[in-house]
Amino acid sequence: METRSCVCAGAAALYVLTLLWRIHSDREASGTWFGALCGALCGALGASLYYLAPPAPCAVALLICSFILVCVRRRRETLLQGRRAVLVTGCDSGFGLALVQRLSEEGLTVFAGVLDVDGPGAGLLRERGHEDLQVLQLDVTDGAQVETAHRFISAQVEHTGLWGLVNNAGVLQCPTDAELQPVSWFRRSVEVNFLSAVRMSQLFLPLLRKSRGRLVNVSSMAGEVPMPMFSSYGASKAALSVFSRVLRMELSPWGVHVALIQPAGFRTKIFGGREDLPLNRDHILSALSSEAREDYGTAYVSSLLDLPSKMSQMSPEDLTPVVEDMVHALLSVHPRPLYTPGRMAWLLPFLHRCCPTAVFEPLVWRLFNMVDCRPAGLKTS
Repeated sequence: METRSCVCAGAAALYVLTLLWRIHSDREASGTWFGALCGALCGALGASLYYLAPPAPCAVALLICSFILVCVRRRRETLLQGRRAVLVTGCDSGFGLALVQRLSEEGLTVFAGVLDVDGPGAGLLRERGHEDLQVLQLDVTDGAQVETAHRFISAQVEHTGLWGLVNNAGVLQCPTDAELQPVSWFRRSVEVNFLSAVRMSQLFLPLLRKSRGRLVNVSSMAGEVPMPMFSSYGASKAALSVFSRVLRMELSPWGVHVALIQPAGFRTKIFGGREDLPLNRDHILSALSSEAREDYGTAYVSSLLDLPSKMSQMSPEDLTPVVEDMVHALLSVHPRPLYTPGRMAWLLPFLHRCCPTAVFEPLVWRLFNMVDCRPAGLKTS
C-alpha cells in the first residue's frame, strides 16, 4: 500500500504540474475548461485504479493524460478582418505604437490616439502611409479632445460600429515609498490609468455594442501584486482591473467581450528619461513634512531617482508578447478574459494568492528592492 501511494502521488503531481502549464500557456479561453475536464476525468480514473489496480497501471494512466495535455492543441481561429475599426490610446510609444502598426498590417482601420500629434511617434505612424491608419490628437484626460475624437470616429463608423477599443494610455510616476509620494502623483495616476479608461469606455460603448466588439484594458502585474515603491501606480491599475472584471460580466449579455492585459515589466518610455530626474526630486522634497525629511534623508530620496533607469534596464525590450496578446484579445474567435505576458506575470500573482504573507512579502522585497541607500532613520536604529 505504501508503494502504491508513493507511485500514485508522484504521477498525480506530474499531472497537476502539466495541467497548470497547459491552462496558463494556452491562449484560448477554452483551454481552461478543457484542462478542468481532463482533471476531473483523471481524478476519477486515478481513484478507481488506486483501489482496483496495481500501482504501475495507475501511474501509466496518469502519465498518458499528461502526455495528451502536452500534445493536444486546440485550433486558434481568428476573425475575418473585413472593415473592422479599432481605437487605441497612448500610441506615442511602447505598446500602443507597436500595436497600431501591427493592426494596420493586418488590414484593419485603426485610429491611433496620441498625446502629441506632432511628436516622433505620431510622425512614425504617418510615415507608414497606410490609408486606414489615422492619427488623432487625444489626451485622454482632456474632455474636449476625447469628445472631438468621439465625434470624428462616430462619423467614420456610424453604420458598422467600432469593433475594438484599447485603453492603453498610462503613466508611471517615479517609484517611491508611499509616504514620500506627493498626493498629486496619486491623483495623476488615478486620472490617467483608471478614470480616463472609465470615461473612454462609457463614451465608446454604444459603438462597441453596435458591432458586438471588444474592449481591451491594459493593466499591470502591479495592479494585482503589491510591489514596494509602486503604491500609486499599483492602486490605479488595481482599480482598472476590478472595473474591467465587473464590466465583463455586465457587457456579456450585449455580446461585447472585455479583456484585461496584465503584463510584467517591459522596456518602454513609461519609465521616463534622465531629464525628468531633477523635477521628480524637487516634487518629492517639496511635499515632504519636516519629520519625513529627517527620517528618510535627502541622500535616500536622491537614490530613488535611479530606480526608473534600473528597472528599465532589467526589463525585456521585445514587446512582442504584449502586442500578440492584444491582437489575440481583439481578433481571436475565443479571446481570453485575462492575459499575462512577460516574465513572472503569471507566477507572482499565483504565489501572491497561494503563499502566506510571511513568505511572499520578503520574496517580493528581495526581487524588487533596488535601492542602494537606506533611509537615514534606519541607519541609526
